[in-house]
Amino acid sequence: MLGREIRTARLVLTPVNWPDLEDMVALKGDAGAFARMLGGVRNRTTTEEEMAEDVSFWARRGVGIFAIRENGRFVGITGVHERPAGRGLGLRFALFPWATGRGIAREAAAAALRYVLDCGEKRIVAVAREDNLASRTVLGSLGLHHTQTFDRNGDTMLLYEITAD
Repeated sequence: MLGREIRTARLVLTPVNWPDLEDMVALKGDAGAFARMLGGVRNRTTTEEEMAEDVSFWARRGVGIFAIRENGRFVGITGVHERPAGRGLGLRFALFPWATGRGIAREAAAAALRYVLDCGEKRIVAVAREDNLASRTVLGSLGLHHTQTFDRNGDTMLLYEITAD
């Protein structure tokens, strides 16, 4: 396996890889999970292309997107990817709607963020829509700070950032 398995009190995070494809197709095709993500809901072909990029990113950078499992069940993803427009490494997280509201996103994103910073990355950003209070709350609880506001397709977007100590 590329990367490292991370265990928290109730979750197991593993670098996404081809055995996760069917779970990723379901997650990225779920409007409740992915409609608000950059690029929106994905079809199977786009998900396969992104899986290839994710696997290759892990190989190149030693960091990337993790699959999140609770009691062996795939519940979502977290980790980092290269943000468009040269913004740098971006933290992301997405859960199936049935898995939300129990602190899983925060727990998993915190573990992934620690891992990425421990690997020597100096700066991580995250972007959330202004009206996405759940994501903004998670980002703030992880120590990311709002640094910029910008417009994307009529939506007010907030850029958050954290730097290594």
